[in-house]
Amino acid sequence: MTWEPQPDGLNQIITLLKQSQSTDNAMQRSVQMKLEELNLYPDFNNYLIYVLTKLTTEDEPTRSLSGLILKNNIRIHGTHLQPAIIEYIKQECLMALGDPSPLIRATAGILITTIANKGGLQNWPELLPTLCDMLDSQDYSVCEGAFGALQKICEDSADTLDSNALNRPLNVMIPKFLQFFRHSSPKIRSNAIACINQFIINRTQALMVHIDTFIENLFHLSSDDDREVRKNVCRGLVMLLEVRMDRLMPHMNNIIEYMLIRTQDSDETSLEACEFWLTLAEQSICKEVLTPHLARLAPVLVRGMKYCDIDIIILKGDVEEDEMIPDREEDIKPRFHKSRTHTQKFSGSGVGALGVGLGGDGAGAVGRSMDGNDEDEDIDDPYDDMDDDTNLSDWNLRKCSAAALDLLANVFKDDFLPILLPILKETLFHQEWVVKESGILALGAIAEGCMNGMVPHLPELIPYLIACLSDKKTLVRSITCWTLSRYAHWVVSQPHDQYLKPLMEELLKRILDANKRVQEAACSAFATLEEEACTELVPYLSFILKTLVFAFGKYQHKNLLILYDAIGTLADSVGHHLNKPEYINMLMPPLIQKWNMLKDEDKDLFPLLECLSSVATALQSGFLPYCEPVYRRCISLIQQTLNQDLASTTSPGQYEAPDKDFMIVALDLLSGLAEGLDGHIETLVVSSNIMQLLYQCMQDTMPEVRQSSFALLGDLTKACFQHVHPHIADFLPILGHNLNPEFISVCNNATWAIGELSIKLADETKPYIPMVLSQLIEIINNTSTPKTLLENTAITIGRLGLVCPVEVAPSLQQFVRQWCSSLRNIRDNEEKDSAFRGMCQMITVNPVGVVPDFIFFCDAAASWMNPKKDLHEMLQKILHGFKIQVGDENWSRFVEQFPPQLSERLALMYNI
Repeated sequence: MTWEPQPDGLNQIITLLKQSQSTDNAMQRSVQMKLEELNLYPDFNNYLIYVLTKLTTEDEPTRSLSGLILKNNIRIHGTHLQPAIIEYIKQECLMALGDPSPLIRATAGILITTIANKGGLQNWPELLPTLCDMLDSQDYSVCEGAFGALQKICEDSADTLDSNALNRPLNVMIPKFLQFFRHSSPKIRSNAIACINQFIINRTQALMVHIDTFIENLFHLSSDDDREVRKNVCRGLVMLLEVRMDRLMPHMNNIIEYMLIRTQDSDETSLEACEFWLTLAEQSICKEVLTPHLARLAPVLVRGMKYCDIDIIILKGDVEEDEMIPDREEDIKPRFHKSRTHTQKFSGSGVGALGVGLGGDGAGAVGRSMDGNDEDEDIDDPYDDMDDDTNLSDWNLRKCSAAALDLLANVFKDDFLPILLPILKETLFHQEWVVKESGILALGAIAEGCMNGMVPHLPELIPYLIACLSDKKTLVRSITCWTLSRYAHWVVSQPHDQYLKPLMEELLKRILDANKRVQEAACSAFATLEEEACTELVPYLSFILKTLVFAFGKYQHKNLLILYDAIGTLADSVGHHLNKPEYINMLMPPLIQKWNMLKDEDKDLFPLLECLSSVATALQSGFLPYCEPVYRRCISLIQQTLNQDLASTTSPGQYEAPDKDFMIVALDLLSGLAEGLDGHIETLVVSSNIMQLLYQCMQDTMPEVRQSSFALLGDLTKACFQHVHPHIADFLPILGHNLNPEFISVCNNATWAIGELSIKLADETKPYIPMVLSQLIEIINNTSTPKTLLENTAITIGRLGLVCPVEVAPSLQQFVRQWCSSLRNIRDNEEKDSAFRGMCQMITVNPVGVVPDFIFFCDAAASWMNPKKDLHEMLQKILHGFKIQVGDENWSRFVEQFPPQLSERLALMYNI
C-alpha cells in the first residue's frame, strides 16, 4: 500500500505534536480533545506513522511522540482499525527498525510489540522470521533495531513463543540469539542475553537443550566491560540458580567469588548481583556452598545497607522538622483492606506435643490467630516499607542487602554470630552516623535468625537502641524504631521496668516526633509492640491513649492512616480493658470527628472503618452511644455500592464499576459491631434492610465480598438469631455452594457460619445436612487443606453431629481420624467444646465408626486442659466403655502403642 499525506493535514498534526510537549495544563487538555476528535478519521493513524518513519526533517522527540500516540491508539482502538491501515503501519514499522536514530528504532520496536500483543503473534506470521533475518544485516542499525523489538516480544510473549500455536519459533530463535553473545557491540551482546533470560524461569525446552552452551557463554561474558552486559549476566545466573542448580554446581565456587565482586560494583549491577544471595539463601545447598565465603560476604552486605549521598538527598535525611509540610497525595501508597477471617487460636499448653506419630504437628503459634488469607500468601516484606519514600520505595541495594542478611541469618542461625558480632561492634558505635545507621539496620535484619545467640547481648544492646531513639539524625531515629520492633518479643518477656517501660516511653515520644518519617516508623513499631505485649499494656493505657490522641491533631494525611492502624491494633491487643469511660472519652471524639469529616467516596474511610471495627469489638457496650450513626452509614455504603454495581453491569458504558472495598470494609465493621454489641445490635437490625443486603452480598462475584458477608452472617447469628431465622432457607444453600477450598478464606468463613447457624437451628438443621456434609468431609480429608480451614471444618462437622447425631454419625469413619488430628492443637474454647460434645453424641450413635481410629480419639481427648464437668464425664464414659468392650488384654496391647506422655495424660485426666 502506498499512501501520501495531505500537506494541510500533516501541518495540523505537527502543530498538535509540538503543542503537546508544552508544560501548560490548559494547552495539554486542548491537545487531548483535538487528538480524540482526530481519532474519528481512519487515516489519522497513517499520518502518525508517516511522521514517525518518513518525516526525517522533523526533530526526533516530535517523531517519537507521534509513534507513542499511535501506540495508544492501537492499544485502545486496534480491533476497530481497517486491516489495510494496520498492514501499512506494520510494513512502515519494520522499515523504521533500521532508522539511524536509536530513539526512532526503539519507538518502532514498541509499536511492533503493541501490534503483536493486540492482534496476536499468530496473526502476523512473517514478523519473527523477518526480525531474525534482520539480525544478520551488515547494517548495525538494522541489527540493533531488530534485537530491540525481539527483546520486547520475548518479555511480553514468553509463553506464546513456546507454544505449538506458533510452530515453536524458539527452536530457531534461541540458537540464533546465542550466536550474538560474542558480537562486537555491547548493546547487541546485552540484548542477546536479555532475550534468552526471559525463558529461564519457565524451563523452556528450547533453552534447556542448549543450557550448557548458554552457561558457558554467560561465563565468557562475566568480565565484560559493559555495565548492561554484566547486569544481564548476573540476572541470568540468579535465575539459573533457581531452576538449573545442577548445571551451576560444578562452578559454584567461582560463581560465588564473581558475585562477591559484582555485589560491590558502584552501579546497578550490584543490585542484580545482590539478588543472588537472596536466591541462594532459599536453596538447600546454601549452607554447604556458602560457609567458606561467609566471612567475606557479611561485611559486603552490611556495607550495601549504608545510605549513599543521593539517597540521603532524596529521603531529605538532613531535614529535621517537616511535620508542618502537607503530604503530597502521590506519596501515599494505596492500602488494601484484608477481609475478616474466622480462625482458631492454637493451644499454647504444651499438651499439643502429645501427638507424636499421630499426625499432629505440635502447637501452633501460641495465642496468635493465624491469618486465613491463604490464597494470596503475601506476608508483608519488612524491607519493603523500611525507607518508605516514593523515590526510594522501589527495591534497591540497601533493602536487598538487608533482606539477604535476614535470610542468611535464618539459614546459619547462631553460627553466623562469630562473623557478625565484630562487624556490629564496629558499625553500631561508629562516629559517622550513616555507618551507625547501617549497623542498626543489620542488627534488626538478623533478629529473627540469630535471636537465641543475641539474647546474652540484648541487656546491653536494647538500652543502647532506646538511647538511639533520641539521636539527632532523623534516619537514625527512624531505623532504630524498626530494629527495636524486631526485638519486641524479647522486651515483653523481661521485667517491665527494665526494658518495656523505657521503650514504650521513648517510642511514644517518637510518635510525636517533629519529623514525619520518624512518626511513621514509631507508629509501625508501636503497633508491633502492641501485638507482642497484648494485655501487658493495660497498666499504661491512659498514657498510651493520651499520646495517640495528641498525634491526631499533629499528623499529616499519610501518617494519620498509620495512626488508625496503631489504634486498631491497640484495641485488638487489650480488648475489653479499653471499655472504661475515661478511655472512651479520650479516644472516641477524635475518631468520630474524622468519621464525620470524610465523604462516602473517600478511600480514607477504609483504614478508619477498620480501626473502628477493632474499637467497637473491644469496647463492647461502651460503643453503644456511637453505634447508630456508624451502623446507618455502613448500611448506606453497602446499598450505594450494590446500586452502583447494578448500574455498571446493566449499562457498562454509562456507569463506572464501583470500588467494592467500600462494601467489604462496611461489612467488616458491621461484624465488629455485632461481635462487640452482641444482643444490643438487635434494635438496629430490626429497623434496617440488612438481611436483604446480606443476601445480595453473599452472591457477589468478588470472593472478598462473599468472605466478609459470611463473617457478618455468623456474627449476626450469634448476636440476634431471631432476625436471621426467617432467611435460613435462602442463606444455607448459598453457604453450601461456597464450600469450595479454591477460595480458602471464603470457604473458611462459610464453614464457620454453617457451624454457628447449626447451633442455633438445633434439629431444624436436618434438611440441610445433605447439602453440606459431603463437601465438609471432602475438605477435611484433602491433604492440601490449610490448617485454619481444617480446624473450622472439624468444628462445624462436630456441631452438625451435636444437633443431628443420627444424620451425621453414619459417616463417622470417613472423617474421625482427620477430625481428631485437626482439633487436638486448638485451645479450650466454646467452639472446641461444642464440637467435642458432637463427637461424643456421634460415637454413642455409631460406636463402630470410631474403632479403627480410636487411638486418635484418645489423643484428642487428652488435648483438653480443663473440659467442663459434663463434657469430661462424656469423654471418660467413652474411654472406659471402649476399655470394657475390648477387654483388659486387648486394651493393654492397644495402650502399648501410645507415646508415654499420652498414657500419663489419660491416666491423670480420665483415670484410665
